[in-house]
Amino acid sequence: MAVQVSEIGLLKDGRKVRRYTLTNANGTKASFTDLGAIWLTMEVKDKNGVVRDVILGNDDPETLYRNPGHMGEAVGRNANRIAKASFTLNGKEYPLTVNDGGENNLHSGTDYWRMRTWEAEYDNAGLGSYVMFSLHSPDGDQGFPGNADVSVTYTLSDDDALSIHYQAVADQDTVFNMTNHAYFNLNGHDSGDATNQIVWINADYYTPANSISIPYGSIDRVQGTPMDFTTAKPIRRDIAQGFDQLKFGCGYDHNFVLNDFDGNERLVATAFAEESGIRMSVYTDLEGMQFYTGNHLTEDVPGKNGVRYCARSGYCFETQHYPDNLHKENWPSSIVKAGDSYDTTTVYKFEH
Repeated sequence: MAVQVSEIGLLKDGRKVRRYTLTNANGTKASFTDLGAIWLTMEVKDKNGVVRDVILGNDDPETLYRNPGHMGEAVGRNANRIAKASFTLNGKEYPLTVNDGGENNLHSGTDYWRMRTWEAEYDNAGLGSYVMFSLHSPDGDQGFPGNADVSVTYTLSDDDALSIHYQAVADQDTVFNMTNHAYFNLNGHDSGDATNQIVWINADYYTPANSISIPYGSIDRVQGTPMDFTTAKPIRRDIAQGFDQLKFGCGYDHNFVLNDFDGNERLVATAFAEESGIRMSVYTDLEGMQFYTGNHLTEDVPGKNGVRYCARSGYCFETQHYPDNLHKENWPSSIVKAGDSYDTTTVYKFEH
């Protein structure tokens, strides 16, 4: 096990951007930046022993700062959407930044945590090498109440599992709903369209949404619809069907209600690429997961090594509380009481 620290470069404001690379006994490598606690690379061996970097991303400091696709970033305080860009907590209304659909708040607005330099702590532990990024989020940050201390810990184990542990606590009742926005392409980040890859999602239900991606409030069966991934299938098989949900999202961009939720980690999804032979398994202790097929990626901004990512060249498994749960009375809530700990883990395990 090893942790290596290097410098990527400088932002225009003079801040250094550092890379933290974890390497396990198999030679598998994962790297992250202290700018936004961004997951930058995931280098795993394919069925022929060739190393492939299987997540999309950027490697230039200013591009990382802008990161229009949110690639690999730790999203908080609230991932996904809040309708009408406001919510009420303890009788007080909290307005948020409108940055989606003309009226909604997406990923906590435009003052993203990815633009901030996080404190980094790293070491080798019994379960593998880790780097923990910490951030203080003051009262009113992004519009949310309470002074909050947040950490995101990435651990790479010798069985090629990358664990992401999110922790947070605040001195007022507030909202915590964090995720990672990594885009996966198991043939390699530079291999183009990813819709031939085979996905299984352990969800009998999903939360259908309107044309600006706000859930109606119903929880519908996937059976008999293109939303059904309970039997593994290529992403592209049903993505072009004339189903209203796929029209609204220009493909998949939906929250799935994960089966067997009891607060413990369990297997919730898999992805497999026949060309590389790489399989990824996703485990989480959460009740929801946004499956997004990169429908709005564009070639405008160069990615790693100058690669131009096009629509659907990667897909996301964003574990989360259900989107807009603050306006859905009977859904699990992302409200965390003052002094209580927000604590959740998601694991992405790679095999070939």
